[in-house]
Amino acid sequence: MINVNFLVFDDFESLDLFGVVEIFGRLTNIYTLNYYSMKGGLVKSSQNAEMMTQPIAHLTNEDILIIPGGKGTRKLVKDSEWIKKLKHLSLSASNVLTICTGAALLAKTGLLNDKKATSNKRAFDWVKSVNKSVFWQEKARWVGSGKYYTSSGVSAGMDMALGFIADQHGRKTAEKIAFDIEYVWNDDPNNDLFIS
Repeated sequence: MINVNFLVFDDFESLDLFGVVEIFGRLTNIYTLNYYSMKGGLVKSSQNAEMMTQPIAHLTNEDILIIPGGKGTRKLVKDSEWIKKLKHLSLSASNVLTICTGAALLAKTGLLNDKKATSNKRAFDWVKSVNKSVFWQEKARWVGSGKYYTSSGVSAGMDMALGFIADQHGRKTAEKIAFDIEYVWNDDPNNDLFIS
């Protein structure tokens, strides 16, 4: 089984997380889903969805790391201890996926330097300001750059997750998940309808 480790924090964006959880959670024969935060315990989203998490110190199997975005990223991007831990976890993960402004957190580690990435178009100027050494792609639903995948805002995480699963397990697997959850998958990473 492959561990999918979601790293959450207070004021994360609910759909960033739970849309991707729904998609990976459809492949219970392949993936085990785990939820972590820096100290563990109860974490609350911007929409007041509460979830119980394990402390990050308990994370020993770092197969896939997923980082949502949300209002909480604005504070965390200035938290050097949190960013240092994220860098350590990202270096040892097989893949790192970010949704929305989660890309700003990964960019702050320096691991996206000289790589293509994207983020939420409503917060794009702020995300770009976090690290100007990233090749920010303004017109992109999601971007894959080696082991790093970044997506545009909120619902784009679902498109990216399906794209990742198509890359790992074949397009038919991704299409079946989209069909089963009655989701219209934007399967073209370059088809970004929300660019201003």
